[in-house]
Amino acid sequence: MAAENPFKGILTVLPKPGGGEFGKFYSLPALNDPRIDKLPYSIRILLESSIRNCDNFQVKKEDVEKIIDWENSAPKLVEIPFKPARVLLQDFTGVPAVVDLACMRDAMNNLGSDSDKINPLVPVDLVIDHSVQVDVTRSENAVQANMELEFQRNKERFAFLKWGSNAFQNMLVVPPGSGIVHQVNLEYLGRVVFNREGLLYPDSVVGTDSHTTMIDGLGVAGWGVGGIEAEAAMLGQPMSMVLPGVVGFKLSGNLRNGVTATDLVLTVTQMLRKHGVVGKFVEFYGEGMSGLSLADRATIANMAPEYGATMGFFPVDHVTLQYLKLTGRSDETVGMVESYLRANNMFVDYKEPQQEKVYSSYLNLDLADVEPCLSGPKRPHDRVPLKEMKSDWHACLDNKVGFKGFAVPKEVQDKVAEFSFHGQPAELKHGSVVIAAITSCTNTSNPSVMLGAALVAKKASELGLHVKPWVKTSLAPGSGVVTKYLLKSGLQKYLNQQGFNIVGYGCTTCIGNSGDLDESVASAISENDIVAAAVLSGNRNFEGRVHALTRANYLASPPLVVAYALAGTVDIDFEKDPIGVGKDGKDVYFRDIWPSTEEIAEVVQSSVLPDMFKSTYEAITKGNTMWNELSVPTTKLYQWDPKSTYIHEPPYFKGMTMDPPGPHGVKDAYCLLNFGDSITTDHISPAGSIHKDSPAARYLMERGVDRRDFNSYGSRRGNDEIMARGTFANIRLVNKLLNGEVGPKTVHIPSGEKLSVFDAAMKYKSAGQSTIILAGAEYGSGSSRDWAAKGPMLLGVKAVIAKSFERIHRSNLVGMGIVPLCFKAGEDADTLGLTGQERYTIDLPENISEIRPGQDVTVQTDTGKSFTCVVRFDTEVELAYFNHGGILQYVIRQLTKH
Repeated sequence: MAAENPFKGILTVLPKPGGGEFGKFYSLPALNDPRIDKLPYSIRILLESSIRNCDNFQVKKEDVEKIIDWENSAPKLVEIPFKPARVLLQDFTGVPAVVDLACMRDAMNNLGSDSDKINPLVPVDLVIDHSVQVDVTRSENAVQANMELEFQRNKERFAFLKWGSNAFQNMLVVPPGSGIVHQVNLEYLGRVVFNREGLLYPDSVVGTDSHTTMIDGLGVAGWGVGGIEAEAAMLGQPMSMVLPGVVGFKLSGNLRNGVTATDLVLTVTQMLRKHGVVGKFVEFYGEGMSGLSLADRATIANMAPEYGATMGFFPVDHVTLQYLKLTGRSDETVGMVESYLRANNMFVDYKEPQQEKVYSSYLNLDLADVEPCLSGPKRPHDRVPLKEMKSDWHACLDNKVGFKGFAVPKEVQDKVAEFSFHGQPAELKHGSVVIAAITSCTNTSNPSVMLGAALVAKKASELGLHVKPWVKTSLAPGSGVVTKYLLKSGLQKYLNQQGFNIVGYGCTTCIGNSGDLDESVASAISENDIVAAAVLSGNRNFEGRVHALTRANYLASPPLVVAYALAGTVDIDFEKDPIGVGKDGKDVYFRDIWPSTEEIAEVVQSSVLPDMFKSTYEAITKGNTMWNELSVPTTKLYQWDPKSTYIHEPPYFKGMTMDPPGPHGVKDAYCLLNFGDSITTDHISPAGSIHKDSPAARYLMERGVDRRDFNSYGSRRGNDEIMARGTFANIRLVNKLLNGEVGPKTVHIPSGEKLSVFDAAMKYKSAGQSTIILAGAEYGSGSSRDWAAKGPMLLGVKAVIAKSFERIHRSNLVGMGIVPLCFKAGEDADTLGLTGQERYTIDLPENISEIRPGQDVTVQTDTGKSFTCVVRFDTEVELAYFNHGGILQYVIRQLTKH
């Protein structure tokens, strides 16, 4: 059982400069251990947390020693517990989290235990930001129109979250229309240092969105975890993690004129992908840091999932303190932050000589080497220098179908699809831009690129250039602050003139909430098999994510989004080809509309002011009229409505007893799906629109839901019936069992029938037959989506055998009781001659004490083939979850005992 903290002797008073005290803190310098001085700053945060939470039960003294001895222990991949200071949710992941908490209360009740034990023990911040669908664009009233549609579609979900904020302690809900979770976290929610009842400690956060890492730019240690893991953290369970290696990334020099933070992050992403940083922290340092604004740092930190790291961390320095003041944090708060971090050796002062830190490996980048670029057409780390964009596009048309190929025959590459757009003659070609979106927390939190985009729009308007009306343009800022500084600068009107009216505050195109294309545009693309393009300032461009009809999707800075919208195509060399013809009849080139770094800096300096942040976030806490008028019940136990198509009680705890079920092997399982590399969570559990011919659509129509009210999968994550049917429903799914056919189907092996994945899974389940999945490398990459594990579990999947897993997805599979297995190095389904037609038996001991993390297991097939895999339970705690049938069942049994 828990004991007294053995480190209470290093509790130290932190005095205020003018007298009095801020509170007490666990002092790292008081340990007098020279190893701590060499530790990366990111590891010091883990160390402080382990010392503060040490009770020799959940966190042991040996765990503290492992972290202090990081230089020697990290290469051994030792396991440590970590308790974050808070948990961050957004609505797509927040709804299932609150559903699970409500369900756990019911389960506690049914087991005769106190259901009030199910309450968050750490602060939970939930930002409703994923529901903005870009329905109305190019209108002064777009924000209000889209918001009204958002409330019509999502009223039930919003009411459920409002109920949760009242029913559970420690839960703050930020209403819809306020902004994007990660930008709100950066500008408002991020504490940097907590002061709870006189105890000071660093802010740290785990969030149910992989881009939680954006907060690392503020010096707050934060990363994405599965929704299932986050729920356990809320309930006071330590997160089990492998003590990570830390890559030291040294920055020097300055960015050249006209180069943006987006160009920098796409360059960093490519470098780190190549270096290999999965499961590691990346810590940035060096003299180049002084020239990087906090918004630039946040842009780099945001894309940690795209370069594969757990974190991209920027320790707190003077730039951080300036940003805290800019964003309206009080002088006393900023003073406390600086005093605490200096006293605990967690502050970087670049005016003082720097003690050399020890890192696991090192990288260097001279910022002067960064050049303008995009990434695409299908992955965030496929960087394309702007000057090579045209040649790269032509290569993509030629190349065989793949991450860099569309296999368009030479004779039709110049095809022109002519059509009528509301009575106006229009045309599309391969590479025509049909979506241009300034979207996503990655960039909309950065005033320099937002105001840079506005300057591009201004210069283009003054020269007489205009975006073609059939390009779906949109601007979705991550917070209301952006609107305030765009208006103050006088530049919003030029964005409006180019069709970039503000459509709402939240995640839009980047999450797949692009809305429909105009019917004439959609028909021209479909009927002529055009490879149409989207250009967006987002962080994800996986196939099928942005829009079903844009096969080419490029990530770019907001100014480049405007430039490509004006050009109307990605098939252009901006150095040589004109963008269009000006009002004077002369060609207009890219250089004519591109602002200098100095021009942008001047506008930022005069337009971005502290009062904008204060007034924006004061308004947030008051909510908006539509939110405030939602009436919700005050009961502690949720009253489930069996007819609801949004909120439904999942079956996770049906028939649960106090005794753990124990580990399970897999016997004579069929292969449900056979995949290649890079299957993302978007493939497994799409967040976008519900296709009219899908099992989920069938379910909704059977319940009288009109097609126009289907909403998205993301918005219906509170309903397990729909999400099970939406599992593997991505229209771009490539399943080897289908021999080249693309789509959300599979072959039911016993009958040979070709069925939707859901229907095939139900056929196996009804016959009492287990299933497994075969996959290649990077299985489960992309967003940290708990439904990508919950869905397969509900379909009856017992194991996934892959070459490698994305970090969060692997832990989610464990959390739902699915066995993750890795082929041995150099082996995969193809080299082993597996077709997916076989039946698979995986031998696991029946006693959990006989299973070790990372042990070898034998997989046998009914064709006589046998091979060895590594079972990817990485820690003893994960084995405990598996023994209990999942992480939530484990937590319930633990809480019921105590």
